[in-house]
Amino acid sequence: MSPAAPTSPSPRPSPPSPSSAPPLAGGIRAPRLLDWRVRFGVLALIWGFSFLFIKVGTEGFAPFQVTFGRLLFGTAVLAVALVVKRDRLPRGARVWGHLTVAALLLNALPFSLFAYAELTIPSTLAGICNATTPLWGMLLSLVALSEDRPTRVRAAGLGLGFMGVLTVLGAWQGFSGLDVTGTAMALLASFSYAVGWIYVRRTLSGTGSSNLSLAGSQVGLATLQLAVVTPLFTSVPESVEILPLLAVIALGALGTGYAMLLQYGVVEEVGPTTAAMVTYFIPVIATTAGVALLDEQLSWNTPVGAVVVLAGAALTQTRTSRRTPTNPPVRREESADADATPRDRPTATARV
Repeated sequence: MSPAAPTSPSPRPSPPSPSSAPPLAGGIRAPRLLDWRVRFGVLALIWGFSFLFIKVGTEGFAPFQVTFGRLLFGTAVLAVALVVKRDRLPRGARVWGHLTVAALLLNALPFSLFAYAELTIPSTLAGICNATTPLWGMLLSLVALSEDRPTRVRAAGLGLGFMGVLTVLGAWQGFSGLDVTGTAMALLASFSYAVGWIYVRRTLSGTGSSNLSLAGSQVGLATLQLAVVTPLFTSVPESVEILPLLAVIALGALGTGYAMLLQYGVVEEVGPTTAAMVTYFIPVIATTAGVALLDEQLSWNTPVGAVVVLAGAALTQTRTSRRTPTNPPVRREESADADATPRDRPTATARV
């Protein structure tokens, strides 16, 4: 999760998918010791298990504490990467101002919403809600990004995706047995990833800073935001249980730090379109982990609806191939995330 996720925007990155979501090539070269397919699989596993880590983490810590720990350990990993690569932090008050907003929309807010949501909903449902980010992204981009034009296929994908959401939620039976508040928080987290991606696309293109620099700075700013908020709404735990602590460490170091670096390498090697396909494995892995390891129960409509959501999300990411002499097509980056966003993902951290 994507969330979520992270990379620096190129002149024309497209909105994600938490997860955030999410990310663009450039600036970072991952070691090529492993084939990209292996790293792709590891990335999918890490982000898919993020929802299980959140669930386990909330069994020992308050949601804000889970989010703060996640961001803290994620920042530590990215800080080490910055030092090793001798990369510089971004410059300019304007860039830092935009990064602060991006940190809220792509990290602090969605990460916290998912943590609160999983107090009352299964990790499987949270993972499926995360998969709606591309749907929100397309819907918003039609309004906020003038170069995005709806096509019949993409419009059909949008409608199909939201039909899938209604199927997952059991709309025909009046949402019986569904925790409305928790589900709404998970969907709002995915919506926040989509808003954040569009904000990044419009404000942080062409900064001159590397992907790693922007992403590390963004996650660091989100950590500071949670450092301020967490003490206001939580108290120090009377005792610390080892399993929730390990879950938070894994969530941050792996899901918010290491996964972002893996994602950069995959995007650089095989391109954003192929890398974005990780989005479609996340809910499958999240559901499998929740059922197998947390003994969460599934009704028939959950996996069926999830398949419909993913099919709709895939259709919304299609691009037309028409070319004209005066308006050649612009290559657009697909995000994977993560909160991607995502996605993080791109400037944002993994969308999950």
